[in-house]
Amino acid sequence: MSTKEGPVEHEDRWILNLRGMRVTRISVDFRLVLVLDSDWEVTLEAPIILSHGTARTSPSELLKPESQDVAAALALFGANVLSAVAFKSGSLRLVFDTGHLLTCSSDLSFEAWQVTGTTGWRFVALPGGELAIWSG
Repeated sequence: MSTKEGPVEHEDRWILNLRGMRVTRISVDFRLVLVLDSDWEVTLEAPIILSHGTARTSPSELLKPESQDVAAALALFGANVLSAVAFKSGSLRLVFDTGHLLTCSSDLSFEAWQVTGTTGWRFVALPGGELAIWSG
């Protein structure tokens, strides 16, 4: 994974340059924070859908960071990111090599999630479903 490559913009989404990064730390307060290699962070404040495999073989779980109901997210520790997509509608989707899929939608009232990195890139899901983006 090269941290020199920046995220790539498409018409309806941004492909984030997190492929191959590993979850090295998980913390919980009123948010769920996944710390990745190279000091990138994924901070989630809105409810999150975490699934594993297909919907037929394993139902998804609703994680609620505000109430610290996120125990299922511990399965992501040590997982490598296969895909990270920030949709311009305000949703975030992360796919991991463990077969887990994490999805966080935007919220009408507050910033649902953000992804920040040491290279100056920052993506924030604004209330109502838009993205704010800062680049290095």
